[in-house]
Amino acid sequence: MTVELSQLRAGIEVELASFLAKQHKLMADINPESVVLIESISEFISGGKRLRPTFLLAGWLATSSPLTANVFQAAAALELLQACALIHDDVMDSSDTRRGKPATHREFATYHRGHRWLGSSETFGTGAAILLGDLCLSWADELLMSTDFTPEQKNAGKQIYDLMRTELMIGQYLDLLEQARGGGSIERAFDVIRLKSAKYTIEKPLVLGATLAGANPELIAAVAEYGLTLGEAFQLRDDVLGVYGDPQETGKPAGDDLREGKQTVLIAEALATANSQQHEAINYHLGNPAIDDGEIAMLREIITATGALQRVELRITDMTNRAKIAAKSGQIPIDVQNLLLQLADAATSRKV
Repeated sequence: MTVELSQLRAGIEVELASFLAKQHKLMADINPESVVLIESISEFISGGKRLRPTFLLAGWLATSSPLTANVFQAAAALELLQACALIHDDVMDSSDTRRGKPATHREFATYHRGHRWLGSSETFGTGAAILLGDLCLSWADELLMSTDFTPEQKNAGKQIYDLMRTELMIGQYLDLLEQARGGGSIERAFDVIRLKSAKYTIEKPLVLGATLAGANPELIAAVAEYGLTLGEAFQLRDDVLGVYGDPQETGKPAGDDLREGKQTVLIAEALATANSQQHEAINYHLGNPAIDDGEIAMLREIITATGALQRVELRITDMTNRAKIAAKSGQIPIDVQNLLLQLADAATSRKV
């Protein structure tokens, strides 16, 4: 049975809309002042790509299990987890925008200023964003654990879900640590993307979906191999877009990773082969929040000149090809193989 991506996303949207509508009523009943929180979350979530929920559904389908309301509900929980991760990430990175709109902490700082309330608008915005991220994390747990799976399914799934969240938090810390250290290590940069992105975005959602459906160890190993390899390619593409991406496509200002001082594999690759003058320029401008368009263009030229962009593009191509080979495992049904191949292209071209 062929399953279309549009069908999967439609089911995810239904579950998210239903859950958020219930939370809207609950929060309005608790205290009308809190409605601004659910409205902010609903708007934030509306712009998501639904990658993690879609991979969870793909893992489920790999067992030849039919789609049910339960698995769509579990998938929707991952979108709330992603909202938590992004909201908190923007606070830690002091990002101004997300998906072409003000980051949550900036949104609430503006809300504070608009009402001319007392105290610091930035402190209020940061506090509100932390709370919203925490709320999304709590709701992700609530949505996943309120499914009607059997106790055995829930217990097995919860172990994967718990590990995924732990890996994500460790990856986020390592990301902060790399920026504090000044980066420069390709190996450490890969440690960050494996935990913060590859495992969290693709591998663990696939494994969670397969586990909930009662997959055998061989199938879980097959989807995990595909997921980890593609997950690394996915994040490398994100690193390239963070430097060279079109703001209309990425929803972030041009060269935003340069402005934030992200110690990515792309930057580590550039530093590895930069001459002394290029090395000095990267270290001087990277992480400068006031960097202008001319300086961004200069850094792009340097990164390209070192061969870093070409090497990262080659890595993306190689990893994507290896993931596609893994997707063709005999453990995975043909229709799901085709779905995984389609998702591989979508994740690395970022047109999903």
